[in-house]
Amino acid sequence: MSATATRVLVLNSGSSSVKYQLLDMGAEPDGGSATGTRLAVGLVERIGEESSRLVHTPLAAGGETRETEGAMADHEAALKAVAAELAADGLGLDSPELAAIGHRVVHGGLKFTAPTVIDDAVLAEIERLVPVAPLHNPANITGIRTARALRPDLPQVAVFDTAFHTTMPEHAARYAIDVATADAHRIRRYGFHGTSHAYVSRKTAELLGKDPSEVNVIVLHLGNGASASAVAGGRCVDTSMGLTPLEGLVMGTRSGDIDPAVTFHLKRVAGMSTDEIDALLNKKSGLVGLCGDNDMREIRRRIDEGDERARLAFDIYIHRLKKYIGAYSAVLGKVDAVAFTAGVGENAAPVREAAVAGLEEMGLAVDATLNAVRSGEPRLISPDYARVAVAVVPTDEELEIAQQTYALVNA
Repeated sequence: MSATATRVLVLNSGSSSVKYQLLDMGAEPDGGSATGTRLAVGLVERIGEESSRLVHTPLAAGGETRETEGAMADHEAALKAVAAELAADGLGLDSPELAAIGHRVVHGGLKFTAPTVIDDAVLAEIERLVPVAPLHNPANITGIRTARALRPDLPQVAVFDTAFHTTMPEHAARYAIDVATADAHRIRRYGFHGTSHAYVSRKTAELLGKDPSEVNVIVLHLGNGASASAVAGGRCVDTSMGLTPLEGLVMGTRSGDIDPAVTFHLKRVAGMSTDEIDALLNKKSGLVGLCGDNDMREIRRRIDEGDERARLAFDIYIHRLKKYIGAYSAVLGKVDAVAFTAGVGENAAPVREAAVAGLEEMGLAVDATLNAVRSGEPRLISPDYARVAVAVVPTDEELEIAQQTYALVNA
């Protein structure tokens, strides 16, 4: 790799969208590690529909956001449009400064435990995992194939959502079902949001002025999708999502933990099909199923107006959070910090306050004034006397992907 090639394009390909960021990963002036400077960010949505939309912001050039609309039949057309926008800012994909393209891949199974340079064999293995990630891996594969066709000479790196969780011990990753059946169908707990949990746990350690190997952290990634992890000395030892992202916390539209027999009951008594039950638990449950809203701001507004349905949804959401904080405190034995991140975790002060309320005997407390502060910077919101630090750490999955990609190709 050329010494001048320090840029990484991060691609997050969905079924009808592509999110992208171009970052310069050049070393800091003092010779420190690369932290990443964003040069451009953007989004293509409604790919394959009558009117697609591309939103592009050239941060390095200090330019204004540009929006274009028009039909983009497929991901190839979308990425070519992205390449044209980048080229208009002097940041084209043909630049010798581009070191690699980093792809978010949701499911890497047990085989991929670290960022991996993509070749035909790697791509075939990602395809083999489609049955356990039917909503995500196909779109990720499409993005990879398209990018490889556009720049076949450039290293393409897969960074897996599941990789950070592959350090879970077997007793945490295994379900208590017949071993032969589980192995035959790859049924186990994989976990997701791994890039976020990795980034936030490391940043929390930095916030405490310690090395990640010295810190035990409970990370609460609370967005429309939500997950918790127990991180001991920089290694994940448990996480709330399982075979799929359905398990665990109450989410925007997902139920989280539920008695598996509910599915049998709905099939036998309600006559629902497998697809109908799948849609119910993944798209019509969680907060939206409980109160009709999955926006925490709207739920809090309704609570302030005395809406009891919204109050119950909020209480169920918090109850599940507290259960996981308690469970992961037991798993870790000693907890140095609880870190809130993602859209709800970073912005909803009432959620953070309620999640630790009553847990003072466990060393947890929130300072009301600190908790009310809105900031894009990592910060502590616990009082000085608290035995366990409570932190708000904005996640940055794109930066994490860029750092892992650059480290691999620059090794």
